[in-house]
Amino acid sequence: MMETTVPLILYGIPNCDTVKKARVWLDQAGVSYRFHNYKSDGVDEGRLRHWVDTLGWEVLLNRAGTTFRKLPDADRADLNADKAIALMIAQPSMIKRPVLEGDGVLLVGFKPDAWAAALG
Repeated sequence: MMETTVPLILYGIPNCDTVKKARVWLDQAGVSYRFHNYKSDGVDEGRLRHWVDTLGWEVLLNRAGTTFRKLPDADRADLNADKAIALMIAQPSMIKRPVLEGDGVLLVGFKPDAWAAALG
């Protein structure tokens, strides 16, 4: 499928079903990548800000997940980019997953057709 000079990095949590599907898809497609577990290894604030600047915090913040839903109302109210970034740094499981990043590639969530188009 795709040959890259800059390795792709797949950000996610190993036990997430969607991340597992993405990893299987990448492996079957012969796409080389490095896995970054952002639950155990965290995520760099600068990288997260780049993602937010590129895609918007609304795309990255997983508001449907239990971690976000369990937050106090005050933490969920009046969200903006800075507040969303702070929440995602404090609790990386609030970042939608997976995130696939590489040379000219930044994808959030796993949609096989979109990934094939971006990596093809």
